[in-house]
Amino acid sequence: MNLPSPTLLAQAILSGIFVGALYGLLGLGLSLSWGLLRQINLSHFALAFLGAYLSYQLATVGGVDPLVTLLVIAPLFFVLGAAIHGLLSRFAVTPLNSLLVTFGLTVIIESVIQWYWTADYRRLASRYADITFRAGPLFVPLPELMTFLLSVSLCVAVWATLRYTDLGKAIRAAAEDAPIAAAFGVNQRTLAALLSGVCAALAGAAGVCLALTYTLTPSQLYAWIGVVFAAVMIGGLGSALGPLFAGIVIGVSEAITMALTAPSWAPLVSFSLLIVVLLVRPGRA
Repeated sequence: MNLPSPTLLAQAILSGIFVGALYGLLGLGLSLSWGLLRQINLSHFALAFLGAYLSYQLATVGGVDPLVTLLVIAPLFFVLGAAIHGLLSRFAVTPLNSLLVTFGLTVIIESVIQWYWTADYRRLASRYADITFRAGPLFVPLPELMTFLLSVSLCVAVWATLRYTDLGKAIRAAAEDAPIAAAFGVNQRTLAALLSGVCAALAGAAGVCLALTYTLTPSQLYAWIGVVFAAVMIGGLGSALGPLFAGIVIGVSEAITMALTAPSWAPLVSFSLLIVVLLVRPGRA
């Protein structure tokens, strides 16, 4: 095995940090939905890709800056997320059944994407794509840096909201013991719809980051499910910062693995870490 140069290894670690931050952002909404609402919302991934394609469409056809598309996508997805939660609540869907129902929604959304945008590869050509900074011997592409900063900002903002605001405390109280929280005046139904909307809006933000940094194809969304699930489980259900830290650990581990061995070994990293965590701390899930 030929060892890479220190510069190449450092560049790989930096790339791993950037992709790991995207794992964390993709896992943020899933973690909150699963941990606080007891809904395993697989359509979160489909919403992220729908957001990516909408950002692509608005930027390519409408000439809108990709970051500005967030002003359209986030409110739209907030309403969509609240509607999905209303559907699941209306029929009292259990956590296991929510997995099945939202998988069906994922297939439907993927089919809609493929029908409208076809299965051809799509690449967002933005003014950020060709901008690269230098940090010593390392290269820092602007889209990846923007993804990292947006991911960290949103994760920290959600964490601070849940920890320090009355709204966040009410959401956590309702998730911990809904009847007691209701006795103290907490409207669980409204808070659950609000949180579901926020989770979907976060998926839309992750989609914009996907469009900025990756070539898009509808079937690609399934390739993200496993690694993001691993980040959520390792980081902890209901945690805002856990998926971010876990995602970065997974991203860096995958990048080092690819630099030292072959890309085909990278997917083994996330699941190996997940198995170790579940064996050492079986109550984490």
